[in-house]
Amino acid sequence: LVVMPTGEGKSLCYQLPAVVGPGLTVVVSPLIALMDDQVAGLQRKGVAATCVHSLLERRERERRLAEVERGAVRLLYCTPERFRVPGFLPLLQRLTVARLAVDETHCVSHWGHDFRPDYLQLGDVRAALGDPPVLALTATATPEVQADVRTVLRLLDAPLFHTGIERTNLF
Repeated sequence: LVVMPTGEGKSLCYQLPAVVGPGLTVVVSPLIALMDDQVAGLQRKGVAATCVHSLLERRERERRLAEVERGAVRLLYCTPERFRVPGFLPLLQRLTVARLAVDETHCVSHWGHDFRPDYLQLGDVRAALGDPPVLALTATATPEVQADVRTVLRLLDAPLFHTGIERTNLF
């Protein structure tokens, strides 16, 4: 569980292992615009990353998933709702998911109980993927939110890396 201010390098915590290590890194992100932005930035740097979401046409989603299945992608970004789309989870189960990252992980607690219940299923998704290592990353998480995230993602014994919330450039 990583709690670091915005702009302090949370994404690097899963991007670097994805680039230097084997297997696929699946990144769960709450916002399509955020996924598109991160993927575009990674692709500009030559990193094999893609995302699948509801704003893509079906053929484009299928093309991207075919790249994932061929092993041509190191980072796959998706929303939590994507795991209940028929065929998506079985596809990932056929592959080696080396790590699962839940970006903006406070959404598990803040949104999972209200209007995005698929966040509460991510522990089951993790189990279905063979229990890969999980990185849960956020800029803000009270102790209550941290506990909720740990329970949902089944990270009860995972270490907490909390760098504080102070940003000297903001006042």
